[in-house]
Amino acid sequence: MYRYYLSLAHVAALFPGFYWVEAASFSDLCSAAILRSINGVLAVVCSVILYDIVTHLNPTLNDRKAMLHAVVLSLYPLHWFFTFLYYTDVASVTAVLAMYLASLKKHYWFSALIGAFAVIIRQTNIIWVVFVACSGIINISVTHAKHHTKTAESDVSIQHGLAYATGTNTEGFNLRRRRIVKSRDTVEHSSSSSHASSSFSSGFAHEIWSILLTLWYMKWKLLISFSPYLMVVVAFLLFVYWNGSVVLGAKEAHAVTPHFAQMLYFSLVSVLAQAPMHFTITQAVDLFQMFRKSRPLLYFQMFLALVVGLLSVHFFSVAHPYLLADNRHYPFYLWRKVIMAHWPIKYLLVPVYICSWLSMIHMLGKFRSKIWVLAYFLATAAVLVPTPLIEFRYYTIPFYFLVLHCNNWDDQSWILTGTLYIGVNIFTMMMFLFRPFHWDHEPGIQRFIW
Repeated sequence: MYRYYLSLAHVAALFPGFYWVEAASFSDLCSAAILRSINGVLAVVCSVILYDIVTHLNPTLNDRKAMLHAVVLSLYPLHWFFTFLYYTDVASVTAVLAMYLASLKKHYWFSALIGAFAVIIRQTNIIWVVFVACSGIINISVTHAKHHTKTAESDVSIQHGLAYATGTNTEGFNLRRRRIVKSRDTVEHSSSSSHASSSFSSGFAHEIWSILLTLWYMKWKLLISFSPYLMVVVAFLLFVYWNGSVVLGAKEAHAVTPHFAQMLYFSLVSVLAQAPMHFTITQAVDLFQMFRKSRPLLYFQMFLALVVGLLSVHFFSVAHPYLLADNRHYPFYLWRKVIMAHWPIKYLLVPVYICSWLSMIHMLGKFRSKIWVLAYFLATAAVLVPTPLIEFRYYTIPFYFLVLHCNNWDDQSWILTGTLYIGVNIFTMMMFLFRPFHWDHEPGIQRFIW
């Protein structure tokens, strides 16, 4: 553990402007080097937070593997690149992850305070404040339901033994025990359970019912514990009412627009960013087994997803004016050279998007409850769907939540992913530094960025 923090200290020393205390004036403090170094500091803090989240979610993971996961995630290209520019992305990611870490440690007041700061940085982070609160409630509910079920099952076992010793009828006890075991199976989500991984919808209603019952029994405790998040949400709603919009600044350029295709783009970008973890023989076999064991229902779900995907691409695929005009960003070229290269391509990509979501949900479903996966999907949709502009940096926070909860412990996959990230980072930085260009209608040097 100490080696990790020591290595971060050496990395931090490489960022410019860390000695801002020597600045003699306000203008010196606001120089480009100083302002950009803020993200350098935040990037180091973010890597420490990532390490803490990894160790908290995977307590059996040794320090070496936890350090590997944190370093690779810190190298994620959409996060790493903006470390060197004065954008709000690094600060936003750091604040949201810090809020989540505080929630995992049950410091809910502190977590909500950080959440309020995250919302100030970027208003759409209010969705992640709600998600973190929901995630905490789900975790408490599931844990309480497990404990209650085990206690009840122990009581049944004692009563069963007593009934056997006294010679009384045990049929009623057996029936009750079967019901309890069934209830436990709907709440617990084990990675070794082939049934849990074979069908996402199986037992979903039972899981919701079990959690709702737990919520009812613990309503006052949960309300008191999570009231800080409620205060942040209420304050945000008052701000929206006063401001007349969610965003500050250019409201016309960031007007809320139904852009359902964003969810499709996000799935493909996320799977490609985790290519060594998704494109494996094990993952392919798992998906094949899933199709084989629940063919009728899963085929219907896939067909429905394809229909929704096609409708989203046809009716809710937004070409923002910035996307069409700003040739500094890579999405500009992907839109022109790939998606819009020929009219059928955007429809032919829909099955790829759907398979990407299927692979992501399958990986999450191995280790997280179905209700948590649904909450994650809804939070991601709430952030991305209203956003008209295709910006891959908007995908960073949902991507981190995805990777942190997939629990992939294969070192080879992580090393390959880190190698992929380093290669992409070298390419994007080379393009930024050594391929500048000029606009005829505007003076100055332009550079390629994400």
